[in-house]
Amino acid sequence: MNQAGQILLGGLIQGGVFALIALGFALVHRVTGAINLAQGGFCVLGALSYQSLLGWGHLPWPVALLGAILTVGAFGYALGAATFVPALARLPQSSLLMLSAGLLTVMDGIALLIWGSAPYAVAPFSGEQPILLLGLEVPTQALWLGAIAILAGLAIWLVLTRTAPGRSLRAAADNPTGATLVGIGLTRVRRASFAATAALGALAGVAVAPLISLQYDTGHFFTNAGFIAVALGGMGSLPGAAAGGLFLGVIEQLAAGYVSSLFANALALAMLLLVLLFRPQGLFAPRAARADVRTEPRARAAAPVWTLRRGTALGVTCLAVLIALPFLVDAGTLASLVIGLILFIAVLGLDVVMGFAGQVSLGQAGFMALGGYTASILATGYGVSPLLGTLAGAAVSALAAVAVAAVTLRLRGAYLALATLAFGLLVDQLVVGLPNLTGGPSGLVGIPSFSAFGVTFATPFAMWFLVLGLAASLVTLLAGGLRGGFGRALRAIRADPLAAAALGINVARYKLAAFVISAVLGSLAGSLYAFDFHYLGPEMVATPRSFELIAMLVLGGEATLGGGLIGAFAITLLPIAVQALAAEKVLIEGLILVLVFLLAPGGILGSVLARRGAAA
Repeated sequence: MNQAGQILLGGLIQGGVFALIALGFALVHRVTGAINLAQGGFCVLGALSYQSLLGWGHLPWPVALLGAILTVGAFGYALGAATFVPALARLPQSSLLMLSAGLLTVMDGIALLIWGSAPYAVAPFSGEQPILLLGLEVPTQALWLGAIAILAGLAIWLVLTRTAPGRSLRAAADNPTGATLVGIGLTRVRRASFAATAALGALAGVAVAPLISLQYDTGHFFTNAGFIAVALGGMGSLPGAAAGGLFLGVIEQLAAGYVSSLFANALALAMLLLVLLFRPQGLFAPRAARADVRTEPRARAAAPVWTLRRGTALGVTCLAVLIALPFLVDAGTLASLVIGLILFIAVLGLDVVMGFAGQVSLGQAGFMALGGYTASILATGYGVSPLLGTLAGAAVSALAAVAVAAVTLRLRGAYLALATLAFGLLVDQLVVGLPNLTGGPSGLVGIPSFSAFGVTFATPFAMWFLVLGLAASLVTLLAGGLRGGFGRALRAIRADPLAAAALGINVARYKLAAFVISAVLGSLAGSLYAFDFHYLGPEMVATPRSFELIAMLVLGGEATLGGGLIGAFAITLLPIAVQALAAEKVLIEGLILVLVFLLAPGGILGSVLARRGAAA
């Protein structure tokens, strides 16, 4: 009984953290209708700022806590005013989601520059020794955490229901047009909501910092947990978000205590997929209009249209340059270019599902992992040829895509993004949790070079021409298919799924086809990645890789096919270009992603094509 109580207590403590973060997600979504993936970054900045005020400023902890909240709240206001709020009026939900992911990376970079990469241990508010309560050992910080969570929830409720600013927030959320007509400034309200969520994130970070080891990139953990919690509870419900956080924490601790700590997160993610399938509005939110099927007020920009003549001429020119490239660079640069070209194949798959079909996919790295590990395990453990292993990996990924599509085909917007993110995180957990099969955290070693039909591709020079041939063939095939009826159907679905269905287009079938194509190309990239490195570790194909692939696509230009190559080379070669700025690399990557969304949302190639089309 005591053990069960201790496990339940641990779940409530963890759930309190998740609840605080989920409240921030719910508040921004309630006011703007968008998801803010940067929320976890505010938690880290708040905790590290608090630590600095304690250590460097020698301030009492209540003063340091207030200072951290005010500092991060002001930073959040400025960040929202400069980036997130202006983008609300002109970017679709998928782009807003990735813009906020870029903001999270920017905050990672800021934290890395100021505080470094070493882990931080923050002292609890009052004493190191736990206290006995009903026979259970309770960390004193857990009591503070519980009190802060309750007070924060009560404060949010009072502000929203009993104050004029709160009523303005609710009006802006429930009826933006009506709120504007009665004189409520939507921009001002949305900036205030972003600042409030930043302050709430800082409060959560400070409250939990004494209970965990904190690093500059811990924000990704906070973001994933908060995103999952708010989806479990109810995306548009503040009480539901808090309940979802508590529920997630308890479920994970029970799974860790009675099943396995390795699979606690995996079980929680599998449960999330079931919730999205059967009750997408959340477990604790009242039944209402499904947010994922509401009409998207911000239409996606039209995809650039290649003429056959222009596309062929540019393609031939690009291919000639790429053929000559290995003879013009050194071996180290060529090895990096091979990696960029391999990742371009995965980006091609993303372009089909995101650029042409308009479906958000945050799990592309999961398919890279499935393909890479399947091919590597077969090649190293069973003597299967790399070619057959690669085909087997593609088949496994295609089957997984069909299974994931059973959930995702019914979803849109934030719910679709969350489902694909959950899939990617689930694959991450399985890769680490099956060491006898995948090598676990250590990864797989001794993977042979790729070979086919008696030819072995064991050098960067040979791999370059192998991958270049595959990439060129794939671009040619996709260009032909997307120019015809298949491409027109995907564009119609992206523009308006209901109208497309009314025209007789089988929306579910085309979405499934796009998703399977994307998965197979991701799998192919994962297999080539493993055979090129002769090693495959979890970090190489983990969820952050999915965000990196999306950054490549956005930087080059969605729905251009070739734009992803620009993005893949630019981001892959960035570490080489900024070797003297190694500490600033994370910040630079985040700034590039944010600036592209704000200044050139069509990407480099997409913007060029759009200007040429307008001038024609």
